[in-house]
Amino acid sequence: MTSYNYETEIQTRYRDIDAMNHVNNAVYASYLEAARLEYFRDVVGERLERTDTVIVRLAIDYTAPIELDQDVLVALGVDNIGESSITMEYEIRADGDVAATARTVQAIRDDDDGTSTSVPEHWQEQIACHEIDYDSELE
Repeated sequence: MTSYNYETEIQTRYRDIDAMNHVNNAVYASYLEAARLEYFRDVVGERLERTDTVIVRLAIDYTAPIELDQDVLVALGVDNIGESSITMEYEIRADGDVAATARTVQAIRDDDDGTSTSVPEHWQEQIACHEIDYDSELE
């Protein structure tokens, strides 16, 4: 289990709500994406939409519904950096309570031929620095 060392607030929109009057299950993936975008910008120093990455695995476990008027926060942390992928774990929280947990595997691909390629060294360094800084804050 990884530490959730990055958090971002999510603005729940009326359009996120389904006929059962809570956030639709598919929208949770969008919340994870928004958190990844901010993580890459703030921690890695890259704009995720300008990187050559693809999600190759997404798993979400739902534990409670999210309603329109709740404060939503996504906490995430990097669980593993492989040769050509980054595994992230998440908690989606509504008013401080866990509404879902999730895990993604994001592969780095070569833009020229679409095959997997190594995680850039400077990404690994930035993530490691963030992890060390976060762990130091806890001590």
